[in-house]
Amino acid sequence: MIIVFYDGQCGLCSKEINYYRQLAPDGIFEWQDITKSAEMLNAEGISLSEGLKLLHAKDRNDNVHVGLDAFILIWMQLPKWRLVATFLALPIIRQIVNTAYHFFAFWRFKRSEHCQLALRNEAKS
Repeated sequence: MIIVFYDGQCGLCSKEINYYRQLAPDGIFEWQDITKSAEMLNAEGISLSEGLKLLHAKDRNDNVHVGLDAFILIWMQLPKWRLVATFLALPIIRQIVNTAYHFFAFWRFKRSEHCQLALRNEAKS
């Protein structure tokens, strides 16, 4: 199974993940809302704040994909999204879209109180 670690307190993130859940064939994904439990995320050596900052997914070979690569992993499993994933995986396109995704993700992270709270709690530890 592909394990997808997502921010369940982010309205946009939850809406997107719910959309993917509807499209996904049974038995392909395990959806982990890291705001409810970050144990599996932490077992991968990823902090809650890093998990909240960028989408993470673990493939069937235990490789962790981050950001755009996680989306591409997800989309390759969804019939209507495979073409998009293939296009976005092209080197130049991937670089441009990955940069845009990081810019948006960091902006969202800075503006989300629950993300900042996780970051402050980690700094105290």
